[in-house]
Amino acid sequence: MVAGSETFRGSLSDVRAFCAVVDHGTVTQAAEVLGETKGSISRRISRLEQELGVTLLARTPRAVSPTVEGLAFHAKAQESLALLDEARETARDARTLPRGHLRVTTSIDFGIEVMPELVAGFRALHPQISIDLLITDTRLDLAANRIDLALRLGSGESQDSGYRAPVLANLMIGLYAAPSYLAARGAPDSLDDLARHDLILSRERLGAAPVRLSDGQGREGHITTRPAIRATDYATVLRLTRTGAGIGHIPSLVAARALKDGALVPVLPDWASRGGVLRAVSLAGRELPARVRLFRDHVRLGLAAMREETGPG
Repeated sequence: MVAGSETFRGSLSDVRAFCAVVDHGTVTQAAEVLGETKGSISRRISRLEQELGVTLLARTPRAVSPTVEGLAFHAKAQESLALLDEARETARDARTLPRGHLRVTTSIDFGIEVMPELVAGFRALHPQISIDLLITDTRLDLAANRIDLALRLGSGESQDSGYRAPVLANLMIGLYAAPSYLAARGAPDSLDDLARHDLILSRERLGAAPVRLSDGQGREGHITTRPAIRATDYATVLRLTRTGAGIGHIPSLVAARALKDGALVPVLPDWASRGGVLRAVSLAGRELPARVRLFRDHVRLGLAAMREETGPG
């Protein structure tokens, strides 16, 4: 037999052919079951015996029967083949049955403000699927971190053949404020009025950076003013805006829950900035498992519902 330190390099098809001969008693019946010729089955068994270095079948002109070594190999091989068949069915089921474990990563903004509601809704529909949610602005390597899906802003991976990256949503960044702020300072009537207000911007808008907006009707404008407060991420901009500290420039999806709760209201709702696209990034290859497809589609539908609630901003 093969030594414990050696690796079996034979063909699984050859092993199946040998087990079929032992199970059915003849090469002829094994060939019929496997859909091969008698000559093909005989060559498979000879190749397997050569690989193992032992005789597995005792051959006579009228019959074949397993040797002692053949019987021992058959017992272990049958058990191994059964485990492989089970593993194959499990892998196939993963493509069609919604169950298992899902690892998802996204940015701090979306992870904190958008994903909780989406994840909770998905789990209510599919309690048999468990989820790891990795919230970080670091672009984690999907393969190294065993990540099924990354929800990312931008289009970098879409140009890489190693990834699939369909667009889930087009992002717009609107202007929002707490009712308390507007009650104290008044609501601006135009983009020019924003110069007398306290703006809260993300780290992408350092210094007196222009904030470009459009109204969806072909008009474009911008505001150039030093923000009263800068923050490292939109989730923090949102929290500062909720306190009444100023008018926040926030992605509509990030602001959706606060708008729904009445904690924020739109400011100059016809005007917004383009914020790029949100992509569902996964490793390219064969069809995605059912759990990944279902979650991706659930997020797409959830984001669409949020956009309807928040309006054009």
